Amino acid sequence: MRIGIIGAGQLGRMLALAGYPLGSRFHFLDRSAEAPGAQVGEIVLGAFDDPQRLAELAQQVELITFDVENVPADLLNEIAAQRPFLPPVNALATAQDRLAEKQLFDSLGIATPQWHAVDSLAELETGIGAIGLPAVLKTRRLGYDGRGQMVLREPADIQTAWEKLGSWPLILEQFMPFEREVSIIGARSTGGETVYYPLSENTHQDGILHYCTAPYIDQAMQATAESYLAQLFEKFDYAGVLTIEFFVVDGQLVANEIAPRVHNSGHWTIEGARTSQFENHIRAIRGLPLGSTTPIGHSAMVNFIGQLPPLETVLAIRGAKYHDYGKSPRPLRKLGHCTITTSDAGDRDSSLQRLLQLVHAGS
Repeated sequence: MRIGIIGAGQLGRMLALAGYPLGSRFHFLDRSAEAPGAQVGEIVLGAFDDPQRLAELAQQVELITFDVENVPADLLNEIAAQRPFLPPVNALATAQDRLAEKQLFDSLGIATPQWHAVDSLAELETGIGAIGLPAVLKTRRLGYDGRGQMVLREPADIQTAWEKLGSWPLILEQFMPFEREVSIIGARSTGGETVYYPLSENTHQDGILHYCTAPYIDQAMQATAESYLAQLFEKFDYAGVLTIEFFVVDGQLVANEIAPRVHNSGHWTIEGARTSQFENHIRAIRGLPLGSTTPIGHSAMVNFIGQLPPLETVLAIRGAKYHDYGKSPRPLRKLGHCTITTSDAGDRDSSLQRLLQLVHAGS
């Protein structure tokens, strides 16, 4: 089957690598012929919001998916009328707007931080009066990896934040004093079969995922997270991989956001689960039986941001697998990652600390 992927970043590249053994072939739409997906598939060069290039991609394939979220939903509805488009456009459209996300969570009874829509300085001040400080002001659209948001800690921050972000529709959210951050990843096939990966615990730095460990074992929390994903699968008539990111506050899950695609916190599944999130995404959108999500031991994943550590030194660490995306170095750019999988949690944590020391020494 020929599959089109909108976006040829590292996620698209890893989808293709997982899909080739299943007999899939891949075509990408991307602005750059040097994107990681160009290493493993044909590239249609163009912008994600170019209807002609989107149509060109659709003509070359039998099924379309994506590795980016910043594609206008109205254009995708036109493409979805020509070819199967999965995950569905309505899920992507919801994930593109933080207000729509929060409204969805509320409608399903999924706990979130308190929030207030902001379209004016007066509404920002009203929201702060209702939520209090500290709070987080975010753009409703296009913010990721810490972009498009500011923490307001005192009244003097209000004007500064408005001057920086006030030209976009905004949402104000309660600042959560969380104990940790976790995420749940699951997959649903076109036939309705569902599988769930164990929770991962995630640590961020400068708004970007720094490292994660899995499985994070808490049976009650796992069951709750799976029930939330099941509701979203049903709501969207979903097919593909879906992720929910959570804060853990007083031992309870508080939903932060969804990602209707394969997710950075699931990279550990490549070596650390019976079936990776990337393979299960391809299986799901093709309507194939889904693979086992059982973890193989204890895993960790570390992002390589801005520069790559020496290959030889990383591979000397027990259980380490090195992934170089083939990108040119740039500050705050995800250039690769390393997974660690061991049979013992203590060995994993020891290897993880060695890797983190190596990464920090080079930063």
